[in-house]
Amino acid sequence: QVQLVESGGGLVQAGGSLNLSCAASGFAFTWYTMTWYRQAPGRARQLVMSITTNGDTTNIKDSVKGRFTVSRDNAKSTAYLQMNNLKPEDTARYYCNARAYDQDYWGQGTQVTVSS
Repeated sequence: QVQLVESGGGLVQAGGSLNLSCAASGFAFTWYTMTWYRQAPGRARQLVMSITTNGDTTNIKDSVKGRFTVSRDNAKSTAYLQMNNLKPEDTARYYCNARAYDQDYWGQGTQVTVSS
């Protein structure tokens, strides 16, 4: 059974940090590009950033450049999103996505709320 389980969200003050995790199971994690998305209430889902199978970071959203970092640990089948200097506008539900060829998997998301 394919699963993506996000964790690490929460309530943080502006300027704070969070490290989100996305634990994968049920598929060959190393073959998949991992992407973090976010969606705020009433807004469209936004792509935050991706990490390829060989560890390259791509598709970085301009507003998170220099503040967010994506990484992966293939031995643990886990992707991470380190978020520093958080801003209220980063408040959203964060989702991880695994994509390879015609296969596309999503987690249920984890809520991040940044207070001003």
